[in-house]
Amino acid sequence: MKMMKGMLLALIPITIFAIYSYGLNAALLITISISAAVSSEALYQYFTKKPLKIKDLSAVVTGLLLALTVSPSLPLYVVASGAVFGIVVGKQLFGGYGKNIFNPALFGRIFIIYAFPGTMAPWLTPFDGVATATPLQIARSEGTLTPLQDLFLGTIPGSLGETSALLLLLGGGWLIYKRYANWRIPLSCLSAVVLICILTGQDVLFHLLSGSLLIGAFFMATDPSSSPKTQPGRYIFGFGVGLIIMAMRLWGWLPEGTTFAIIGMNLFVPIINHYTRPKPKPKAA
Repeated sequence: MKMMKGMLLALIPITIFAIYSYGLNAALLITISISAAVSSEALYQYFTKKPLKIKDLSAVVTGLLLALTVSPSLPLYVVASGAVFGIVVGKQLFGGYGKNIFNPALFGRIFIIYAFPGTMAPWLTPFDGVATATPLQIARSEGTLTPLQDLFLGTIPGSLGETSALLLLLGGGWLIYKRYANWRIPLSCLSAVVLICILTGQDVLFHLLSGSLLIGAFFMATDPSSSPKTQPGRYIFGFGVGLIIMAMRLWGWLPEGTTFAIIGMNLFVPIINHYTRPKPKPKAA
């Protein structure tokens, strides 16, 4: 529970900023997502006669993270459906918190992408709610890069919780300082992004500050249930996430790939754990 409280505290700045930027609609999306996540977990545990564990706050974190990864224009029933799917299928069917192999918030987001195609659009500008393209969409279609100041401060369209790089860095830094998140994962993830940018001649700062990279690297990829248990494995995992993100941005069918990168690397966590686990020392004769 202590780690979940820490995660919620770290997400407070970007959550407040999302509500400030998008108003009532953002507040409703966040409230509905959290409510659906908590209630579905409680109902599942009740009907399966398992101990009620909603007090550990993990469902609250899942609901909040899911809401922060969706478009401010997403219908409320869609985010509720994603929260229920992420909790029940992505978490409870695997045995509950600590046994799930996928990040449940991103699992719910993938469900939204495929079950409700097109509902993430339109993306809206903050404050005035004008439909427009995201910085990554503009970069891909027009070759124009959004000013770094706008990416840093958050005066750009995007998912509720991905717009302000400043607030995400503050929250992520606090998580690492308090040791609620392992620093090796975001460090290796961001390092992979920097490396690919240098090798392909891309603007490093633009790619570091745009899209859902920061919220994914600090708040999603570091999920202890779905990330490697060994220190070498965490480097491998984070680097793999960064590589897939950049591959999707540069050559994939979508301008952003953080969700697919983390869920994809979640699949390899058992293998990474197996091959990076310290070998037992031979017994003395």
